[in-house]
Amino acid sequence: MSDIEDPAVEDAIAFLRGHLSGLLRFDADVRPVKVVVGLDGRLILPAMVAMLRSLDTTLYLPDEEDTSMQMQVSLEEFQESGEHGKHCDRWRIYHGDPPDVRWAIATVDAVRFDGLFIDGEALTRPNPLAALEASICKRLNAERMEQIRVACQRHVEIGIEKPIVVGVDPYGFDVRGTFEVYRLESPSEMRSERDALTALDELAS
Repeated sequence: MSDIEDPAVEDAIAFLRGHLSGLLRFDADVRPVKVVVGLDGRLILPAMVAMLRSLDTTLYLPDEEDTSMQMQVSLEEFQESGEHGKHCDRWRIYHGDPPDVRWAIATVDAVRFDGLFIDGEALTRPNPLAALEASICKRLNAERMEQIRVACQRHVEIGIEKPIVVGVDPYGFDVRGTFEVYRLESPSEMRSERDALTALDELAS
């Protein structure tokens, strides 16, 4: 299944963007990991040497007890000091200090989600809001903190004193609290800054 207009693919992409913590199985080992979705749709994560050397890696989301999404992934190491260093900055904005000193880009090869098998290429979709993401986050954090706080309380049932929007894509907002990143799902698909403001108004009303 590779048709990116298929509703199952849309649901899978929305699920992936809303679940950034899981388990990575590599060979016979399993470790907890946190990821971010890069602007080109690939996944970014700190990686152990053993993870990078493995030829059989599977990412389970959201956790071991409820593996709603299983992703076969291929890891490629990159250097923080090189052209991909921006990926490390993005990960830190979401999750703080990394547990490992090495970094990897994870290419999704295949996905099992909701009883279906989906081609990984279909899920590797660039964020249409990539060019606007930084400005949207900056505006929301400067002007709409109370709305973000209310929306998190109503839809995630979490009280966050100083919520910070760290990411925006067509399906929702990523909001960083003290220890975790929470997902606010948009009531409608967002394609512009105006859409984002309208969506937050609805979530907080």
